[in-house]
Amino acid sequence: MKRLMTMGKCRFCDGIFSKAAMTRHLNSCAKRQTLAETATGQKTRLFHLVVQGRYLPEYWMHIEVVANAKLKTLDRFLRFIWLECCLHLSAFTIEGQRYVSEVDGVSLFGFGVEEKNMNFKIGSVLRTGVSFIHEYDFGTTTELALIVVSERVGEPLNKSIQIMARNEPPQLICSVCGKIATQVCTQCIYEGKGWLCDKCASIHKCGEEMLLPVVNSPRVGMCGYTGE
Repeated sequence: MKRLMTMGKCRFCDGIFSKAAMTRHLNSCAKRQTLAETATGQKTRLFHLVVQGRYLPEYWMHIEVVANAKLKTLDRFLRFIWLECCLHLSAFTIEGQRYVSEVDGVSLFGFGVEEKNMNFKIGSVLRTGVSFIHEYDFGTTTELALIVVSERVGEPLNKSIQIMARNEPPQLICSVCGKIATQVCTQCIYEGKGWLCDKCASIHKCGEEMLLPVVNSPRVGMCGYTGE
């Protein structure tokens, strides 16, 4: 898919910014600062993370994560927002160490002696400046690139993880007629084609069973993903 530039909305003030500009904005957003200054609850370490599609960076989020949350909490969040379709396996790779998903507390990668589970607190494995990778589904893999932008001490504004900003849906164009695409062919997407409006999708040669809805996620068109 052609690389696109996407804008996103600040969840505090509704300002519209690019991904890079959003990092600067969140550091100075007056409404965010007011919320932080007026907080009266228990303070803790918080990490500001930027998450994006590793190969589709037009899909991105700025999130704030409580440092004592576990990696599996972040994994579940990413699955819910962007990834989950068929309960596939997943893994983080952080500074050369691989942390893998579990089912009923048992690692599904027991053959890898260097692999660990996700029961590690985020604050014990991350620090400001660290870049790392998340993989979901080791067949039709979706990879995310994450970086810890900054750390602060304050009151969480929403449980363990809060979305502070997220990209607006890219305007994808029908490969046939040039209108806005609403569906994508899971076969043709590998050839850089297959983005279809409803009318063109109804007569697409690959058939209805190969179509998925266009959704605001780097997993668009993959496996059976239909959105969060």
